[in-house]
Amino acid sequence: MKICTGIAPVNIAVIKYWGKKDEKLILPMNDSISGTLSTDEMHAKTSVGLSPDFTEDKLWLNGKEVSVHQPRVAVCLSELRKLAQQKKSGGEIVQWRMHICSENNFPTAAGLASSAAGYSCLVFTIAHALGLDSSQVSHIARQGSGSACRSMFGGFVRWRALPSELEGKQSGESEELRRKQSEASNAEQVISEAYWGSMRVIILVVNDQAKSTSSTDGMQRTTLTSTLYTHRVHNVVPERCERMETALKEKDFATFAQLTMRDSNQFHACCLDTYPPIVYMNDTSHAVVRFVHDFNTMAGDTKVAYTFDAGPNACLYLLESTVPLLLSTLVQYFPPSSAMAAAPYVRGLKCSTTPTPLELPSFTPQPAGLLQYLISTKIGSGPKILDDIPNNHLLNEQGTPKHLTS
Repeated sequence: MKICTGIAPVNIAVIKYWGKKDEKLILPMNDSISGTLSTDEMHAKTSVGLSPDFTEDKLWLNGKEVSVHQPRVAVCLSELRKLAQQKKSGGEIVQWRMHICSENNFPTAAGLASSAAGYSCLVFTIAHALGLDSSQVSHIARQGSGSACRSMFGGFVRWRALPSELEGKQSGESEELRRKQSEASNAEQVISEAYWGSMRVIILVVNDQAKSTSSTDGMQRTTLTSTLYTHRVHNVVPERCERMETALKEKDFATFAQLTMRDSNQFHACCLDTYPPIVYMNDTSHAVVRFVHDFNTMAGDTKVAYTFDAGPNACLYLLESTVPLLLSTLVQYFPPSSAMAAAPYVRGLKCSTTPTPLELPSFTPQPAGLLQYLISTKIGSGPKILDDIPNNHLLNEQGTPKHLTS
């Protein structure tokens, strides 16, 4: 039996992906740009075992067996095997069945890009096991979860929509055209994690429960019913992506931050413009928005940017020099619950100093416990394969999970 284990990062979009031109291939309506977070604090982990003795493919997610025949899982496995056969990589193991075990070290389905990390890890690890070049399979990860293709690279990443010359009606398209369409919508790195090494990220976990409206369902409703969304796709995002790329390459934080916040606001406005409306942010989310604007006002410059994916949890982008002051002010105005005494409120990267919190005259301190915890992290690299030692693997020597939940 051959076992490979990899980890893959979360990515948080600064220009949002929302809506598909093609549900099967997961071709986006517009380009998107995201930051890849360090795997030291948040990651998906996947072990893939291949053996001639396995009689069927199996999949375990966070300790529970799930169907490997889910359409998006099945297409990823099929496309990877097909590519391995075309490239004549992997040898006989391409024909072997797989046992796949995956888990996240952060909340699943709570608007923290768990599916992106999960599918990118799945595709990256299987690609490695089959001897494929992992840099050439982002279009396969995309077919599992659209934004997963962005987690295949470190730094800041742009996922490009389908070029206009390859657009067309789905009915009657040739298989060759469909293949070209799939391969054309891929991800590419804008800047590496080292290029703007002082960029930091703080995740504010408001709620770690699964959201009431899935991203897939929400996207379908928005594309069908929101006129604001149509305006966004055609008149806003194309120029905004170009400006964002320029800001990243020039390390222009003020422009980066303002574009990030405006895009988050417009994305959630499109959700509200959906009929019936979709509401992902809650009162605590909106309090965080007010906090960030007041913090920037009192700091005398745009020091922090917020962005919210399809959930209430906030992602704050900032530079390393701002982290100590931001954290001390956050804890002052969003204090932890007294029940949090047993677990750290601020997790992840440690601060060497704790400055006096910034005074925010226009912002009222919030009740204790509105935020469950904070994760301090940074921009990181893409997926990686772990050393082939038993302690790193989620599967035992028989190819079954070491840990199962009832």
